[in-house]
Amino acid sequence: NNINHNQLLSQSSLHYTSLSPFQISNQIKSNQTSNMTRNNLQTPVTSVTVHPLVLLSAADHYNRIAKNTRKRVVGVLLGTAIRGAVDATNSFAVPFEEDKGNSDVFYLDHNYLENMLGMFRKVHAKERVVGFYSTGPSIRPNDLRICNLIQKFMPKASTATAVTAPVFVIIDVRPDRKSIPTTAYHTVEEVDANTSTSSEIKQTFAHVPSVIGAMEAEEVGVEHMLRDINDPTVSTVTTLIKAKMSGLASLTEKLVEMKDYLQNVVDGKIKPNQTIISNMQNIVNLLPNLNTDHLVEAIMVKTNDMHMAIYLGALIRSIIALHDLISNKIKYMNIEGDGVQAKPAIEEKKEDEVEKEKTTSAKS
Repeated sequence: NNINHNQLLSQSSLHYTSLSPFQISNQIKSNQTSNMTRNNLQTPVTSVTVHPLVLLSAADHYNRIAKNTRKRVVGVLLGTAIRGAVDATNSFAVPFEEDKGNSDVFYLDHNYLENMLGMFRKVHAKERVVGFYSTGPSIRPNDLRICNLIQKFMPKASTATAVTAPVFVIIDVRPDRKSIPTTAYHTVEEVDANTSTSSEIKQTFAHVPSVIGAMEAEEVGVEHMLRDINDPTVSTVTTLIKAKMSGLASLTEKLVEMKDYLQNVVDGKIKPNQTIISNMQNIVNLLPNLNTDHLVEAIMVKTNDMHMAIYLGALIRSIIALHDLISNKIKYMNIEGDGVQAKPAIEEKKEDEVEKEKTTSAKS
């Protein structure tokens, strides 16, 4: 033990022989300052707003490159970021390939990315790189490495100004998806305790709330597109019913996802997240109590009133249809009757003319 202790002392003395105590203290302070600065340089992402142009570009990119395949496409998101609120207003596709057998092997064209970014800056000087998108539909092992590569093309942070961290948006282009087609993430550092004595810091993706937003000009363009897509033969009631069914299907999907998460936590497959569990508890607490007599009576009265209105509407429609049918039949019967009565009169007139001709010929 004495030998090991002396060896450690000798190694430590050799390590610090070239530095004075004043230099050592300055180096420690500079390291602490650099660590604190590195942690404060990036502003955490609070929300992500995806504009319609990004969705259209991603769908077109997928249909051109990976339609009817199991591949995914990757592109760069452009926009603005203010105090953690990211607005993805534009995007462009990037050539991307990955090996199915080895998840660590992938190809991303850096030269193409740099050239496209330079051209976009000439057109929109205020737009900058805010992250990247993928058609997923889930997170892949390469996404963390792609995020680190995209971060090199973002504005550099300094001690005076902080830069918002890059975002990763999964755009689900599947047509049967009922809920919002975007899911946003940003990178966070977590301590992964492999054993009781050692632990390491690793990067993972954390979920960020995302919405679909548009400016006034974009809303006008989307409305014009929907006019071409909308079928005028479908009634408004049918559209409303389909929207209700889509909303209920989305709610069922989210409830099943919550159930699967809690089951995985109970089985020990994943670690419990207190934030997620707290949000689930708040959702359950906000559900109304449907077992009260006053609410049951109010729902029954409302339902009866609606059924009465539907019954009266159907009855009035049937009576009006029967009235129109009878009026139409009477009208055509009168027309046919006039035609039958007019035919003998015409024949009598012809007979009179023939007799007159005979009489005139006889006199002559």
